[in-house]
Amino acid sequence: MQIKQFKDLPLSPEVMKGIEELGFTDLFPIQAQAMTPLLEGKDVIGQAQTGTGKTAAFGIPMIERLDPKDNRVQGLVLEPTRELAEQVAEHMYRYGKYAGFKVLAVYGGEPIQKQIRALETGVQIVVGTPGRVIDLIERRVLNLAHVRIAVLDEADRMLDMGFVEDIEYILSHVPTNRQTSLFSATIDQTVMNVCHKYMKSPEKILVSKDEIALTQIRQYYTVVNPHSKFESLRNILDANHIGRAIIFCKTRSETSFLADKLRALGYDAKPLHAGFTQPQRNFVIDCFRRGKLKLLVATDVAARGLDIQGITHIINYDVPLDALVYFHRIGRTARMGLEGTAITLVGYGELAELEQIKALTKTNIEELE
Repeated sequence: MQIKQFKDLPLSPEVMKGIEELGFTDLFPIQAQAMTPLLEGKDVIGQAQTGTGKTAAFGIPMIERLDPKDNRVQGLVLEPTRELAEQVAEHMYRYGKYAGFKVLAVYGGEPIQKQIRALETGVQIVVGTPGRVIDLIERRVLNLAHVRIAVLDEADRMLDMGFVEDIEYILSHVPTNRQTSLFSATIDQTVMNVCHKYMKSPEKILVSKDEIALTQIRQYYTVVNPHSKFESLRNILDANHIGRAIIFCKTRSETSFLADKLRALGYDAKPLHAGFTQPQRNFVIDCFRRGKLKLLVATDVAARGLDIQGITHIINYDVPLDALVYFHRIGRTARMGLEGTAITLVGYGELAELEQIKALTKTNIEELE
């Protein structure tokens, strides 16, 4: 049965009362897909932009599954900024108002004593920025030993802001048998590394502008002998009228090696990876943006947040290990309603990864002749 409305979900009368008071009836796509697995206690990775209703997607199942009679911290939501922490905490309070939940937002730039007093009186859900959460753990006022559900919201932004070690420190204080969910607008290999490390066979949900853009992207794949992959790439570059393309590789060393090899044969190519300094990175991106560079050979990390008009082709030299990363990559083309082409080179050992990608999308990926 396709779940379309909040009333179709197995929610308690108290939670439903809070939802109805907010005027919610129909489910947004991320809510329709994420709430059932979350209510069942499964781990979930959701690719969704801000403004798609994801706070309710993770907030309502959390309220439904925790115990309002237990005054210890049972739910933890990490946010990149103070504004988001305040906003999400306010929403969570409203969902759980009639169920009797106490929600606390914790973040820097505010007197810590007020937050300490609130924790001492007992709260069930903490929504906070990583820095302040760590501060409270170290002062021994925030005890995460009873957390049953943890959410990493806006994960790509938190990683961009350099919070990866903070997140690891916080999660090391949370029981390993917890339920974990992660929501992110873009999903690249760095985000997936966090998922692989902290989640148990998560369900993957793709609801983003990248999927909407997929209808304008012609998607192809070609199965190649790994030993003649470079020749296949050259054939693709020569046969297609490529204006500007990003060629994605898995590793930094492969990125540099491939760019050098292409340049030696007269192709206009430069590498871009996380080993670049900020000025080097800016220089290469600027050349590419202004059309002075035709081929950008990049890793996923380097291409995060890259929004450049006029990219005609995305070439996956390697199939990404994770299906969601594929959609993040190919979403770099077909911007502003323009069409784009994505071509993936599939080595014999990568066919299983290709099948996972096909299973995650309704769009067609054709085999190249």
